[in-house]
Amino acid sequence: MLDVARARAETPGCAHVVHLNAAGAALLPEPVVEATIGHLRLEAERGGYEAAAANAAALERPYGAIAELIGCRPSEVAIVENATRAWDMAFYGIPFAAGDRVLTSVAEYASNYVAYLQMARRRGIRVEVVPNDVSGQLDVDALERMVDDDVRLISITHVPTNGGLVNPAAAVGRIAREAGILYLLDACQSIGQLPLDVEEVGCDFLSATGRKYLRAPRGTGFLYVRASALERVEPPFLDLHAASWVADDAYELRPDARRFENWEANYAGKVGLGVAVDYLLGWGIDAVWETVRELAEAFRARLAEIPGVRVRDEGRERCGIVTFTKDGLDARALREQLRPEGINVWWSDVTSTRLDMERRGIEVVVRASVHYYNTGEDIETFCARLERHAGA
Repeated sequence: MLDVARARAETPGCAHVVHLNAAGAALLPEPVVEATIGHLRLEAERGGYEAAAANAAALERPYGAIAELIGCRPSEVAIVENATRAWDMAFYGIPFAAGDRVLTSVAEYASNYVAYLQMARRRGIRVEVVPNDVSGQLDVDALERMVDDDVRLISITHVPTNGGLVNPAAAVGRIAREAGILYLLDACQSIGQLPLDVEEVGCDFLSATGRKYLRAPRGTGFLYVRASALERVEPPFLDLHAASWVADDAYELRPDARRFENWEANYAGKVGLGVAVDYLLGWGIDAVWETVRELAEAFRARLAEIPGVRVRDEGRERCGIVTFTKDGLDARALREQLRPEGINVWWSDVTSTRLDMERRGIEVVVRASVHYYNTGEDIETFCARLERHAGA
């Protein structure tokens, strides 16, 4: 079992707040803080270019660490500034044509869906939503029936921003592989809290952020690109890092996933990202997942005891994101009321996952997301305050 006491001791924020917002930005562990600040200090003392040369091994480490975490090769990893940029670089690199179909999920995130709509306007693609099954997860049988020769991309959100659902990513991958269809997985909320192996999942692209369950600095993220998919897409923009200018009228793309990067980056954040992934690997993702999942289920059970509360998480498998509504409760106001008391939660509304929220008739939910440094005492502290603020 994971040593929660040690995890808390190595997390400075645990001494100050009850942080139930890992789905927004998790608390950084001390080694990540020190590594990130250390590189900034090196830049201040030596200069930015010189610091990068001196700290070259730490700047290279994220590629290997991420490869270990998700079961790929370092050459299939690109480090970018956030999950949205990672997702965009893959999506906008696909050579869509009029009539191409994109299949997506009910729980799709707003940024992704806006991109679909833009591509529908620009290129005439068709965006089609795979329905959910009775549990609330993507209906795999329905997806299989929707696949035909016009489907250019299957693109789904693994874990939505507004609930604890875990979509059946591997089952989707099997269908995509059999049909030879590109598969883009948004793993922004899943990477770092549950095991994810790209060979088992079968995705061609995977986008992720550093700030959430990976516990890395903000402004960090990565894109996984399967080697066999590299020649099927071209980055939507290039620079002298992504490609070489080989003649007056010619360029050559890098041979690896780093063609999806650009030259300038958050070097201190990149160092921190590598340390964060190594820190996670040190704990073991299976131990993290077991701790997070059990804590979240205990949280849901405790919330269900509070009059007027309705837990809103769906799916056959649920993760560390816990969402709920309560009769007469303003989710946004609750967040502001709890913050001065040192309790951090968030809310998610219809604008972030419109298809799902409208389907369920929900305008806004409270989102209280746990990580392995949280405890049963954290849950009880929050629920006691919820009862007081909500007049239960």
